[in-house]
Amino acid sequence: MSIELVSYIAFFLTVALTYGIMCLGLNVQWGQTGLFNVGVAGFVAIGAYVSAIMTTPDDPNRFGGFDLPIIAGWIGGALAAAIVSFLVGLLTVRLRADYLAIATFGVAVVVQLCALNIESVTGGPFGMGFIPRPFASLAGNALVFGLLNLGVTALTVLGVYLALERLLRSPWGRVLRAIREDEQAALALGKNAFHFRLQAFAIGGGIMGLAGAVQAHFIGFIAPENYVPMLTFQVWAMLIVGGSGNNLGAILGAVLVWAIWAASAAGISAFVPPEQQARAAALQIVLIGLAICMMLLVRPRGLLGEVRTVSRHITSRDKTSSSS
Repeated sequence: MSIELVSYIAFFLTVALTYGIMCLGLNVQWGQTGLFNVGVAGFVAIGAYVSAIMTTPDDPNRFGGFDLPIIAGWIGGALAAAIVSFLVGLLTVRLRADYLAIATFGVAVVVQLCALNIESVTGGPFGMGFIPRPFASLAGNALVFGLLNLGVTALTVLGVYLALERLLRSPWGRVLRAIREDEQAALALGKNAFHFRLQAFAIGGGIMGLAGAVQAHFIGFIAPENYVPMLTFQVWAMLIVGGSGNNLGAILGAVLVWAIWAASAAGISAFVPPEQQARAAALQIVLIGLAICMMLLVRPRGLLGEVRTVSRHITSRDKTSSSS
């Protein structure tokens, strides 16, 4: 196997795993709690921009440039997205289904428009460059640079995955699933559905912000067009294909759908005349849509559906330890 191929595989997996983090955040909101969030792109953008502002060098043309360590930017991006998610959730998590979807979509549009127009903070349509990249001193060696970045991203995904597995198998996680399955029964047992939904929405949003920060530092540049509704569509497709309610399925779905997306882009570049490639790019969306349709027909629960290892009923012990 050539060095170029290994370097590309490392690059591909690194990008795919950043989407995997986004899927894990969405899985907390939708897969575990039933919150229909279609504003994923907005929370990812918040994490990316906050982390970039915190870690980039000083720039007289815009706010920020605090030149902090990358890890500080990641933590700051995740916290900022979690705080915004909490504030948005205070106003929206009482909404149901399509009403919540409309509200969160509106939030994502507002965030994208702010990134586009507040040039003194975000760089506006020109974006933000000079975002520090992990192991930047080794960028000249594509293989080592790619493998090290893949290792850091994989460790981040593993940490988020293990934390969520422990959290969602706890009494708190069982309450989330109880609210999702039968809210009236959970309310009858003394659970405050609003508080649990709000907590899940904030945690999921914070994880999406972390994903945005990780991706921004890997690429080294961000712009408003990176956070359009297409990003939300991609993440939802990944979760549906991988298996809603299953954290491992969320990661697997991210890798698989990103592979379809990358392969279709390569095919368009190779077989479509240059003057038609912009129009042919819509085939990528068609292929993802077909993948979703096939998955819903063959495996409605996704590649790795939710494993129901616990009873749907909340025990008295859960009630005591998880009541708000």
